[in-house]
Amino acid sequence: MTVVTRFAPSPTGYLHVGGARTALYSWLYAKSQGGEFVLRIEDTDIERSTQGAIDAILEGMEWLGLTWDDGPYYQTKRFDRYKSFVQQLLDEDKAYKCTCSRERLDALREQQMADGEKPKYDGKCRAGGANGATSDFVIRFKNPEQGSVVINDHIRGNIEINNSELDDLIIQRSDGVPTYNFCVVIDDWDMKISHVVRGEDHINNTPRQINILNALGAPVPEYAHVSMILGDDGKKLSKRHGAVSVMQYRDDGFLPQALLNYLVRLGWSHGDQEIFSIEEMIEHFSLDGIGQSASAFNTEKLIWLNQHYIKTMPVSEVAEYAKWHFEQQGIDTSNGPSLESVIAIQADRVKTLKELAEISRYFYEEYQEFDANAAKKHLRPVAQEALELIKTKLSELTFWTAETIHQAINATAEELEVGMGKVGMPLRVAATGSGNSPSLDVTLELLSFEQVAQRIDKALEFIANRANS
Repeated sequence: MTVVTRFAPSPTGYLHVGGARTALYSWLYAKSQGGEFVLRIEDTDIERSTQGAIDAILEGMEWLGLTWDDGPYYQTKRFDRYKSFVQQLLDEDKAYKCTCSRERLDALREQQMADGEKPKYDGKCRAGGANGATSDFVIRFKNPEQGSVVINDHIRGNIEINNSELDDLIIQRSDGVPTYNFCVVIDDWDMKISHVVRGEDHINNTPRQINILNALGAPVPEYAHVSMILGDDGKKLSKRHGAVSVMQYRDDGFLPQALLNYLVRLGWSHGDQEIFSIEEMIEHFSLDGIGQSASAFNTEKLIWLNQHYIKTMPVSEVAEYAKWHFEQQGIDTSNGPSLESVIAIQADRVKTLKELAEISRYFYEEYQEFDANAAKKHLRPVAQEALELIKTKLSELTFWTAETIHQAINATAEELEVGMGKVGMPLRVAATGSGNSPSLDVTLELLSFEQVAQRIDKALEFIANRANS
């Protein structure tokens, strides 16, 4: 059997963290089995589905690197296909027209609830009395009245639902639009889906869908229903816990590799291993390794992983993602040191790519003003002599390297008979605008001498103005 999995989001909003994890599990299982991964957009909710949401889903999947082998399919473009099977079920007396009014159904529901019964359709039109109707009817599936449905769930084991608990599902609305549960069945059949990986909120839909598959003589896929993700307070993950949109994590400066690594461990494990490359995920992943318990989202853990990936991924790969953040902050990286060289010396000092861009601006453009605290502490009249002398020594360098710059700073401190900090800190504030930077020699190496000299002059002017004020 060829393994075929699918991710089938509804385009009524962004791609959220829970959906991304489901997509990842589905994608990983297909890849681990040498199978195929299908992307399907379930847009039967025409009023709530938007092109913007479709674009957000596609963008999120592409950013995460969860590429699909087939699709994307759109349910709204397959209505004729669904309707042909609705007609087949009608012709085989496995479905029927229902003309019950909304008022009757509401009253029935209220009475059943008042009697302590589970609300469900009572089958009034099941005998076919409404099959001659030409308007104002829905079409219902004749759910079996005897027996039960057994779901062999990869995560939850056997789940058995008695058919007496299920009612006759509406498979086509009065406006002629097939319903979600019916479209899913036809899609899974047509697309040869072998394994359905989805959230536990779909467990109630599964026995209904299996009964329709059986009525059509279609193969029944295997199922794996994944538990929900909770916030760190134990409640369902929502906006109050921070970012829940996948692209918000991109905007906040997270690497997709870090987010994927974090998500795969929210419910699945392989021994005590915490760090997984995509290749390792594919190698070790199994549906049976997913736990039943809900998982709590821990942002601090995700930040730790993000730092790990920024520091350990090839610099060229980090640069591909970091460039977007520099552009978002209006930083032109075409004039100045290579982004790779900046990342190489900044990676140990940041938690996110957004932060990386924020603290690296001085490599590509003149800072507007000095950090107030750093200037107050280090750009004092006593620093004037050190700045003037280091400028001279830097101007005499034949080669502009971290090593020669370091030697010039050392020589300045020795000549003035002061500690390295008395030279290094004023020079750091002059060159970067603040009191924080990587090692001063490697920082200055990425700037030109002309830039450094100009900034030293700016610092000397600041000191002179301070002395005269």
